[in-house]
Amino acid sequence: MATAELEVKSLLAERINALEESSTLAMTKKARELAAQGHKVISLSVGEPDFKTPAFICEAAKKAIDDGFHGYSPVAGYPDLRKAIADKLRRDNGLTWGPENVVVSTGAKHSLANAIQVLVNPGDEVLIFAPYWVSYSEMVKLAEGKSVVVTGAFENDFKVTAEQFEAAITPRTKVVMYASPNNPTGTEYSEDELRAIGDVVARHEQVFVLADEIYEYINFTGKGHFSIGSMPEIRDRVITVNGVAKGFAMTGWRIGFIAAAKWIAEGVEKLQGQVTSGACSIAQKAATAAFNGPLDETRKMSEAYHRRRDLVVGLLREIPGFKVAMPEGAFYAFPDVSAYFGKTDGKTRINDSDDFSLWLLNEVFVATVAGSGFGAPNCIRISTAAADEALVEAVGRIKVSVAKLH
Repeated sequence: MATAELEVKSLLAERINALEESSTLAMTKKARELAAQGHKVISLSVGEPDFKTPAFICEAAKKAIDDGFHGYSPVAGYPDLRKAIADKLRRDNGLTWGPENVVVSTGAKHSLANAIQVLVNPGDEVLIFAPYWVSYSEMVKLAEGKSVVVTGAFENDFKVTAEQFEAAITPRTKVVMYASPNNPTGTEYSEDELRAIGDVVARHEQVFVLADEIYEYINFTGKGHFSIGSMPEIRDRVITVNGVAKGFAMTGWRIGFIAAAKWIAEGVEKLQGQVTSGACSIAQKAATAAFNGPLDETRKMSEAYHRRRDLVVGLLREIPGFKVAMPEGAFYAFPDVSAYFGKTDGKTRINDSDDFSLWLLNEVFVATVAGSGFGAPNCIRISTAAADEALVEAVGRIKVSVAKLH
């Protein structure tokens, strides 16, 4: 490391130096750099819908501008949006929270970070079900908590069992956090599996649940989504996080929320009032329309993701050495590529998933994300939120490239 870089690093706060860069954003940045050099990069690294926001939602945003919603919004969100979210939770999730239990933030990522800051003291343990989204452990680090990773086996579709979960609980455990459907695996915990996990929580009264449900509407099981917060015995210890990014193709609108016991919601509002204040006024009006409106476009998007899942998993399973579980939601495939660790093309040796992912980008200009950042170092994440033609071309390039490894 250069002397100047060392000097600058020493000036930064220790909490920033301790943070890891988001692996998904880092790979996306590298892919853009190669594309800018004229290479035909197929980027399957970013978790972003390739659909446009439904027109009726955009119209609501335009109307909000015309109606003069140009000022600061309330810290916890506009009352009509908080009511729309409470109605949605009651209708779709069996959660009987009122608007006073809801806090709107600038995306589900912000909502997760708020909840962790409000609940976690230095030294508190946060159990994280792995594979996990890259930012979970870094959010815990910022709160000076300790991440305790509990890993779901490939043979169990990457799902953590209730027995594994209970065995990891200690007197220092404060929060357990997970996503279902999961990023990066696409795993969906069933109602029975979540009820078993909820039963464990009920036996350990100091444990809170942070349930990330941002992929709720992208679900291929045909059984519907189950929210662990609907279990009455643990209701007051579950913080449900969701938003509009994935199900409504509204990533750039930056609207997420938590729904929780009033004292937790008040804590989040207090924190947010000192950091960001209220979320974008126009985006809130758009989100209100989304939660109050029809789900026709959302269902069409989910159907497209379902079709692409079948396409990509089928193609990946044709590649020798790839082990591929069948995702039940979200828009990712997460193959185990460890069969290629230790192999070389004569120029580059593949030691781990980081090497493998970077090699694919440099070799055939396909951007994926190494599983190491998700707590699954044998895997790579492939986003299926792309056109069918691009997905077929990308997997074809991968298949040709790995044939060179020996």
